[in-house]
Amino acid sequence: MSVVELKDPSVLHTLFDGWDETMIWSCLGGVMGKAYADDSIVPSSGQIILGDFSFFSGVPNEELIRNKPKGRESDFIIMVPRNEAWAEKIEEVWQAKAKKVIRYAIKKSDKGFQKENLEKIANGLTEPFTLHMINEEIYHKIMAESWSRDLCSQFEDYEDYNARGLGVASLIHGQVVSGASSYSVYPGGIEIEIDTKSEYRRRGAALACGARLILECLKRGLYPSWDAQNPGSVALAKKLGYEPDHEYIAYEIRGY
Repeated sequence: MSVVELKDPSVLHTLFDGWDETMIWSCLGGVMGKAYADDSIVPSSGQIILGDFSFFSGVPNEELIRNKPKGRESDFIIMVPRNEAWAEKIEEVWQAKAKKVIRYAIKKSDKGFQKENLEKIANGLTEPFTLHMINEEIYHKIMAESWSRDLCSQFEDYEDYNARGLGVASLIHGQVVSGASSYSVYPGGIEIEIDTKSEYRRRGAALACGARLILECLKRGLYPSWDAQNPGSVALAKKLGYEPDHEYIAYEIRGY
């Protein structure tokens, strides 16, 4: 059995059907990400990789779990199993390198968004913070620092980000201190990434950036999807009008 990189990710539609995850939609729609399987015509096991995330569905397959795309430099990845059988196989393959974590899915519904409240939050950020849409100058500042790179790093360059991405940054004296941006894009929306420089956390910058980004998405007919890494992210999402859905298991792999 061998791992096949799929030129046509849509052959995985059946295996991943019903999985309410925008990064999967990105890949199946041919927008972003890479797809792998045990067979290019009639796959029984599938893997989708986008950024730091790897999703598995179908029949648990050790070769796919060990699969690392050519050219990938990072030795860190978050593996998300479709079911318990995949979870057990990930633990078996990666053993001590696999850290089991709980992540929090957020309902994909715009019913809770209240534009007046979002405007109030976005406009409530006080000096010395200022809010700006991410332009070329801000993009390069974001990419120059490790804490903020994930805001834009899934795009090839600024031209790609400008064409397909969308984001808001908070600056102090010209320096980026927080941001909300499209980690990835899919047909009809974006997956939001929010980051704040450690010394500026809990001062409302991330909340304001998130509110402004949601408003921009709604204005453009895009859905701003949110997936939470921890309870703090869930709390932030709720303030912006999102509703929690369910917890799910993932594995952080270091030494991948």
